Amino acid sequence: MNMKYLERIGDELLRRKLRSSAAVLIEGPKWCGKTSMGAQLAKSIIYIQDPDKRNMYRKMADVQPSLLLEGETPRMLDEWQTIPVLWDAVRFAADKRQQMNQFILTGSATPLDEEGNTEMEHTGTGRIARLRMRPMSLWESKESRGQVSLQALFEGTQEMGLFENPHTLQDIAYIMCRGGWPGSLNLDRESALDVAVNLVDEIVNTDVNRVDGTEKNPDRVRAVLRSYARNISTMTTASTIMGDVRANDVSITDKTLSNYLTALRRLFIIEDVKAWQPSLRSRTGIRTSDKRHFVDTSIATAILELNPKSALEDFELFGFLFEDFCLRDIRVYTELLRGSVYHYHDNSNLESDLIIRLHDGRWAAIEVKTGSKEIEDASKNLIKLANEVDTAKIGAPSFLMVLTAGQYAYRREDGVYVVPIGCLKP
Repeated sequence: MNMKYLERIGDELLRRKLRSSAAVLIEGPKWCGKTSMGAQLAKSIIYIQDPDKRNMYRKMADVQPSLLLEGETPRMLDEWQTIPVLWDAVRFAADKRQQMNQFILTGSATPLDEEGNTEMEHTGTGRIARLRMRPMSLWESKESRGQVSLQALFEGTQEMGLFENPHTLQDIAYIMCRGGWPGSLNLDRESALDVAVNLVDEIVNTDVNRVDGTEKNPDRVRAVLRSYARNISTMTTASTIMGDVRANDVSITDKTLSNYLTALRRLFIIEDVKAWQPSLRSRTGIRTSDKRHFVDTSIATAILELNPKSALEDFELFGFLFEDFCLRDIRVYTELLRGSVYHYHDNSNLESDLIIRLHDGRWAAIEVKTGSKEIEDASKNLIKLANEVDTAKIGAPSFLMVLTAGQYAYRREDGVYVVPIGCLKP
């Protein structure tokens, strides 16, 4: 029995990009739903990894790659990166046809060219648009009530009442460990939790080797992932991760660690958050380190061998995991609004977990807190940040928000929004 397709935020993004580009590359981790999403709009599809046909496809590509592009448009090339020459073939076809809405490419890894670079002969700029896809947000999986809209907050049209969160903290812990993998949604609770575990096993034992053709030690890959997970939502340096891994693997070198991290990034498994560097009223220095994050928190819980119950037993770690969990949804929602997500931390230790900056310059600051006891301090912190930035140069924030796992969404008297993650939508 086929699963019913749940509409994704990426559906609208894909339609938008196909209207203005000859081809769209949908990239993201395995099992996040890239193929299913592309298939909703594609008029013809070629599955490059079809066991019955992949050898034939490779031979065709060796002789005349354009043959694989013939078909009703938009034509989807699923897992195209296994035949990297298709990139230049699509780029050339786009130049020749001079039409939009021609190709959809899906891929779960960034391929290397013959020289070992991560770009093909031509970058595809102006011809091939990119769409980053991630596991499902709570809004996409029908697990958020969506009473509070990010877009409405930016536009100043959000009407606030006292909105109730549909999830307890225990619910959040389960969803966090299960992840936003579409294939997990219709499974029983125990089987759903196994999806992320199985994904990690594939990453460790197979995918990190295939991504660049270099054999990697599975135990070492697990050690790197565990260190990343233990340092999730922090600005931990590569040297700290190295020290962590070396506690059990003294032979690992800086180059080896760098290669492993690069492989995990190319598989879209780790996805750090860059620092926001606005103009300030004071001369306070801004820390520029990235924050360590996964594309989905379930990867971290799986590698740390946490279940919903044990994840809650270490509440400090749970707070960092919850920030990573919220980041996934904020990233998905922000893509639709044509924006990007950053973090802020200055030398006076003033910080904001998430900064949303839209392409038109509007911005908002978000603090992520698990419980109600932290809301007061978080709100004061956000107001202090709003007063610290040079609004004459970057404008005042569109809104300030404390994103929580609490019971209710409301607007405080100081103007700060308090919103449970289960009440949020784009």
